[in-house]
Amino acid sequence: MNSAIVRNLLVRGMLAGLGAGVLALVVAYFLGEPNVDSAIGFEESHAPAHEHEVELVSRGLQSTAGLATGILVYGVAFGGIAALAFCFALGRVGRFGPRATALLLSGAAFVAVYAVPFLKYPANPPAVGDPDTIARRTTLYFLMMVLSVLLAVAAVIVGKRLAPRLGTWYATVAAVAGFLVVIGLAYAFLPTVNEVPGDFPAALLWRFRLSALALQATLWAGFGLVFGELAERLIHPRPAAVPAGAAAASPQ
Repeated sequence: MNSAIVRNLLVRGMLAGLGAGVLALVVAYFLGEPNVDSAIGFEESHAPAHEHEVELVSRGLQSTAGLATGILVYGVAFGGIAALAFCFALGRVGRFGPRATALLLSGAAFVAVYAVPFLKYPANPPAVGDPDTIARRTTLYFLMMVLSVLLAVAAVIVGKRLAPRLGTWYATVAAVAGFLVVIGLAYAFLPTVNEVPGDFPAALLWRFRLSALALQATLWAGFGLVFGELAERLIHPRPAAVPAGAAAASPQ
């Protein structure tokens, strides 16, 4: 793949990430923000009466411009990175076209980058978590994410090496099984973090975590669909349509 195509795919990946970010923004605003507001209300109702922090950025600005900026910038950034990963993966993970490769890459990235760490260290709303342990919790989360990504890459490599001997199906099953076993061991040995207050509404916590999962799923699925179409049109352009009049006037 030459540098011009890589550059064009990078631009298309960032555009696809922006489009996926718009879809994720809709999900975050209508599904996530009401739960954030409820969690903030719970936190304020349990704060000491004399405790009042100065609000540097209004809640209205956070839930609109701030939310949009964060998600769209994230979408553009991860879209560019995913496009570069697509350039490397195309033709190396099987006989898949650009659309299928983009969807496969998006699904694998969603699982490895978000879903696996999320199941061990799920997202928490405001009022959940000790401020004194935020550094430890962040470190554990990123450790789980890096481990998940490295194991996913290792599973792909092992699957490709086993394919000539076991066949594609059994090699894939063996690679996925190995990935799940090692991830299970990581879940067992890494420390568990549970700082949810005993009186925090379980339904609110469940809705918040589901909305966080839905946001990421929308982001990755939207990127896979949009970028797959853009990459397909770049790599396999459709032949230009011949006008009917020109076809009729052409010599026989």
